Amino acid sequence: MPFSRPSPQQIRDRMAAEVDAALPGADARRRRSAEEILVRAIAIASHELHGHLAWAARQILPDTADAAQLDRHAAIWGITRRAGTASRGPLTIAGTPGAVLAAGAEFRRADDARYTLDAGITIGAGGTALGQITALVPGAAGDAPAAAQMSLIAPAAGIQPLAIVAAPGMTGGAEPEADSVLRARILARIQAPPAGGATTDYIAWAQAVPGVDRVWVYPGWLGAGTVGVTLLGPGAAIPSVGLVAQVQAAIDALRPVTAAVTVFAPTALPVAVTIQIAPDTAATRAAVLAALQGAVAAEAEPGSTLRLSRVSAAVSAAAGEVWHRITAPAADVVLAPGQVATLGAVTFV
Repeated sequence: MPFSRPSPQQIRDRMAAEVDAALPGADARRRRSAEEILVRAIAIASHELHGHLAWAARQILPDTADAAQLDRHAAIWGITRRAGTASRGPLTIAGTPGAVLAAGAEFRRADDARYTLDAGITIGAGGTALGQITALVPGAAGDAPAAAQMSLIAPAAGIQPLAIVAAPGMTGGAEPEADSVLRARILARIQAPPAGGATTDYIAWAQAVPGVDRVWVYPGWLGAGTVGVTLLGPGAAIPSVGLVAQVQAAIDALRPVTAAVTVFAPTALPVAVTIQIAPDTAATRAAVLAALQGAVAAEAEPGSTLRLSRVSAAVSAAAGEVWHRITAPAADVVLAPGQVATLGAVTFV
C-alpha cells in the first residue's frame, strides 16, 4: 500500500486533536494561543521532514532518481553520462595572399553561435585558405550547412571579416546525454548484465560513445564468428565516418578476441513525400513537415518497413491540420538490410 504524505493542515489538525485530548482545557485551534502556535510550528517542521523523506525515497532507485543522484547510480554500474560533442567543419577564409590568421581566432554566426579556429592558416596565392573551426558550445545547435556565413570577431590584418562554411558543412554536434537516456542505459545494464559478448553487450559498448543513439547488432553478419554493428545518431541521423571509427575502436577494446566485429553506418534511403493538406497555410505546413520528420525518425530501423499508416497518424496529430492525403509514396516503403529511411523532398500540392 503506497504511503500518502499528509498535508501541513492534516498534520496540524492531528496534533491539535492530541493536544486537546492530553491537556484538558487547552485550545490548540484558538488563533494566536500558545498551543496553536506550537502546533503550527511543529506541523510545518514535520511536513518538511516528510518532504525530505519522500525525496530520499526517490533517490534510492535509478528509475526515479533525480539528475545528480542518477549520475551516482550510473557510476556505481560503471556507466558515464555521455558528454555533448561540438560541431566541427571547414571554413573558407579570404584575404590577402600571405596573411596569417592564428589558431584560436573566433568567428560568430548571425545568431551569435561562436566558433574557434583549430589551427592557424595562411592565405594562399588564390586569396583563400581552408581552415577547420569548432563550436564553443557542444550541441546540435552548432551545426551549420555549407555556404553559411561566419564573421571574424577580432579584425586581423589582411583577413576578410566574412568567411563561408565549406562543404559538407558544420556537423557532429550532439547534446549531452539526457536523463531519460542515461536512466534507460542504467536499467538495461541492471536487467541485462555483461555476458561476454552477447547482443546487449555490443549495444551497451556502442551507446557509451558520445553521439550514438540507437544501435542494432547482427550476429554472423559476414559469416561465422563475425558481428555487424550499425547505429544512428540523435534524431535518426546517419553517423559520420569519424563516429563509426570511434565506435569501432571502443568495441575492439572490449569485444571477445574470437569475434570479428564490423561497425558500419546504415545507407540512407530518402523517401520523397507528396501531400495535400487543409488548411494549406504556412503554419500548418511547418507543423506537418515537423510531424513527417519526427515520424520517419521514430520509425528509422535498418531493414525495416516504413508504414504509411504510422506516418499518416503522425501528420494527423500536427497542430492545425484538419485533413490530409498522402499521394506519394503510394505504399509502405520496404528497406533492404542495412538501409534506413530518411525524409526526402516534401511537396505540398
